[in-house]
Amino acid sequence: MTEPLSRFIALYQQLNLQQLHRLPEVYADEVIFIDPAHRIEGLAALGDYFAALYQRLAYCRFEIVSQQQQGEQAWLSWVMTFSHPRLAAGQPIRVEGATRLEFDAEGKVRVHSDYFDLGAMLYEQLPLLGPLVRLIKGRLGS
Repeated sequence: MTEPLSRFIALYQQLNLQQLHRLPEVYADEVIFIDPAHRIEGLAALGDYFAALYQRLAYCRFEIVSQQQQGEQAWLSWVMTFSHPRLAAGQPIRVEGATRLEFDAEGKVRVHSDYFDLGAMLYEQLPLLGPLVRLIKGRLGS
């Protein structure tokens, strides 16, 4: 594992509202962050996004399951466990996902793409919508 990837993983395993000032340690100023619900461009916008996100979460932790790097690209698989007061009655929610990172010449992340099931993370946790989403997913699997 390279130093930039180690630094990235170490930060994410400690990331919370009080650690957001450390984002410039791992992200380039022109970073592009993409997940199933967002596309964010620039370190300042990413910091604002994380600040809003972590203010609403009661708890969030990442467990890195596997990692692989080749050249300037890396893949991580992870399990995120989080708690939000408006989802699943505040109970912990586990979501499996993967992240693809592209590093620049200075070893900072210039592209961060997250892949996960947004339905499992959000829609299935909503009181009225959750049962319907689970029913649809169950029927698709039959």
